[in-house]
Amino acid sequence: MKGLSIEGTPYGLLRHLTLPVIALTTSAGGRRNGMISNSAQRASLVPSLPRISVYVSKTNFSHGLVMRSGVFGVHLLRTDQWELIWKLGLQSGRDQDKLANLELRRGETGCPLLADCLAAFECRVVNAMDTGASTFFLADIVSAREGVPGEVMTSGYFRAHMPPDKQRIYESNLAQAMEELE
Repeated sequence: MKGLSIEGTPYGLLRHLTLPVIALTTSAGGRRNGMISNSAQRASLVPSLPRISVYVSKTNFSHGLVMRSGVFGVHLLRTDQWELIWKLGLQSGRDQDKLANLELRRGETGCPLLADCLAAFECRVVNAMDTGASTFFLADIVSAREGVPGEVMTSGYFRAHMPPDKQRIYESNLAQAMEELE
């Protein structure tokens, strides 16, 4: 497997455009999953029509679940939620139920929602666009709730404070996904 290489590409500069680190949850056909992403953003300028957009890599188990169910939860994380990030972000849901042993609520759409987060948004997909390596999902916000207050986990904070042992796993997983997508 190749190592994570961004030299000679604008990828390093694109990291300045990243958004908060979020947990995305979904379920379909009796399977559920959660993953970590930094691609969620507000997708509407109209307050009466709140929307969120996310990109989900086609290599992620969650991708197929969102495609089948048309629902997902977006959870803003706090800077103290490292264990949740490791649980949802460093292993595959193909092999296990990553949401096991987490406190969950069932949303209006049936989507599993994390109880412990800064904010949770339950979403229903209204449009999906194939972007090659991922799918861009545009979704209406069905429900939203505030959770435990704290500082938002940003991508910059995540990269600056990640322990070296977790960074090695993260970069190895990222390199493997990039190789698969090429």
